[in-house]
Amino acid sequence: MDHFRNIGLIGRMGSVKVVETLRNLKKYLLNEGYHMIVEENTSTLLPGHGLQVSSVKMMGEVCDLVIVVGGDGSLLGAARELAKSNVPLLGVNRGRLGFLTDISPSELEEKVGEVLNGEYVEERRFLLEVTVKRDGEPVAYGAGLNDIVLHPGKSTRMIGFDLFIEGQFVYSQRSDGLIVSTPTGSTAYALSAGGPLLHPKLDAIALVPMFPHTLSSRPIVVDGNSEIKIIIGDANEIYPQISCDGQTDLPVAPGDTVNIYKRPYKVRLIHPTSHNFYETCRKKLGWAHHLGTS
Repeated sequence: MDHFRNIGLIGRMGSVKVVETLRNLKKYLLNEGYHMIVEENTSTLLPGHGLQVSSVKMMGEVCDLVIVVGGDGSLLGAARELAKSNVPLLGVNRGRLGFLTDISPSELEEKVGEVLNGEYVEERRFLLEVTVKRDGEPVAYGAGLNDIVLHPGKSTRMIGFDLFIEGQFVYSQRSDGLIVSTPTGSTAYALSAGGPLLHPKLDAIALVPMFPHTLSSRPIVVDGNSEIKIIIGDANEIYPQISCDGQTDLPVAPGDTVNIYKRPYKVRLIHPTSHNFYETCRKKLGWAHHLGTS
């Protein structure tokens, strides 16, 4: 187990509840003798905090552990920035679902204390990287822990594209787009589009069509090391977009090639020892806890 002494704090902006939890966390960690580093934007939520301030990127160099207070979106943003540094991330849920940020504010000190005492489980989740090429030259890059999504942007028109996996032609399709999801993202947008749930330990990628113009188009699950290529049809009259985790968008033009592949490094997620993927699904997705009686 890692020895955590330098603890980083990242909080979601614009939430009174996040500020409350950050203050409680700060008080607890200082009382326990930990050195704290607060992310520069988060520091504005804690006036007069007296703590070391750092950019998100630099936190990967100076922190032993980074605690993210917010929703899953906050952790996704931190993960994309910090995966390369190999610093572990721990999430405190101040959002809605909380598949990734699994510590509730009501058990903050108990669960964070357990983690800091070495009582935790660690997962390594892979990210996807995307490169957009135009006339053979790269014009845009992005990455996502949840998913890379081809979509029509503000238009309501369908997109025509060709899909290749590992260089092999799969199909031509007209649809609202395609969700390319990691196991982490299988409980997010891909789930809403009818995709399968993938256990986080799987080395697999799900490709989920969005409202395809044929009833035979179904989600496909492929090996996690597969290289996926999407060629945007020249006949498209709209300029689609590529969305990374629903947080960053890349413009795409007719004729562009979109290459999606696994990143060479993974994000480290820390959970309390009580963490259970199936229990999380039951709670967040409303699965039955027991059979009813007639």
